[in-house]
Amino acid sequence: MRLLDLFISASIPVLEVLLVTAIGSFLALDRINILGEDARKHLNILVFFVFNPALVSSNLAKTITYESMVKLWFMPINILITFVIGSALGWVVIQITRTPQHLRGLVGGCCAAGNLGNMLLIIIPAVCKEKGSPFGAPDVCHTYGLAYASLSMAVGAVYLWSYVYNIVRISSSKSSREGEINNSSICKDPLLSSEDHASLPSTRFEGEADQVAISGQIKQHLGMFLRNIDLKRLFAPATIGAIVGFVVGLVPQIRKSMIGEAAPLRVIQDTASLLGDGAIPAVTLILGGNLLHGLQGSGIQKSLVVGIIVARYIALPLIGIVIVKGALHFGLVHPNPLYEFVLLLQFALPPAMNIGTMTQLFGAGENECSVIMLWTYALASIALTLWSTVFLWLVA
Repeated sequence: MRLLDLFISASIPVLEVLLVTAIGSFLALDRINILGEDARKHLNILVFFVFNPALVSSNLAKTITYESMVKLWFMPINILITFVIGSALGWVVIQITRTPQHLRGLVGGCCAAGNLGNMLLIIIPAVCKEKGSPFGAPDVCHTYGLAYASLSMAVGAVYLWSYVYNIVRISSSKSSREGEINNSSICKDPLLSSEDHASLPSTRFEGEADQVAISGQIKQHLGMFLRNIDLKRLFAPATIGAIVGFVVGLVPQIRKSMIGEAAPLRVIQDTASLLGDGAIPAVTLILGGNLLHGLQGSGIQKSLVVGIIVARYIALPLIGIVIVKGALHFGLVHPNPLYEFVLLLQFALPPAMNIGTMTQLFGAGENECSVIMLWTYALASIALTLWSTVFLWLVA
């Protein structure tokens, strides 16, 4: 496969995202005002409760069987590893850049969650169709590639909405609580003057007091964490959609009745697929609308954007090569060039666009998220092309 062909294959899906984003920005202009702030919020709620669950459940139901689970068991673990390592890299970025509290969930989420949905669904079939592809017959490659991409999207959605969703939620709620505490502290009655403080008992038991304070802080943080992890919120609509998709795919009686041309209840699956098709364009349009607002005055630190780009496009892919090749060496992954390529590609994707949906839901960092998405997706064509070249060379 020539470098130019590969560049075109990797660039097309990214350009599609950028074009739809531009349309969203145009519709959000004041003189057009089709996708204003209220419209974006209502569309965002529709994506969260209807489009995303339908997309995840319909793709999982079509893809998941007992046979595929046996063959592809390492993929969910591989995606989990991308989230764990991405979270660790996000923590490093937060510490180095001293990220403000209200943006910490956003930065951690962008480093942890890649776009495991529409990017793979577009890239893999495009690579399969190219001449000189190392993946064999284009039609066979296309069928298996879509299955891998669908499973990747579904599993990624489970992690995204059960893990990143709660990171963004906790970060935004902690930020709002800190703001309330700061406001209330201004109104507190200053009962103790400097002389009063000087007359307080001396701290001769400082060591014991520090230990008690540390243990109290640990208990406080643990209690806060347990209170924040609300099961009702943990099971976001997309997570419930994933559970439904697994049930439909894995229970033979339900699968036969809903999946396939001769299935009597196939209209339910077709309806879910039809609704799910609206998720990706809707999320991208919202991203474009938020981007316009963000460019007008986001004030985001450049170091934050650079840190996320380094984490997602340099550190994660290099670590991914070591992990996937190590899994192949120890026999955890069956030797299949297309499967290996998908596993490697999961480490080199831009941030998940649904992070923008989360920031919109919690009202924390929408503008900054749009700027981050603009730069990461603008650089994605170059990064994906370079890494796709390396990955194809490794699996060929």
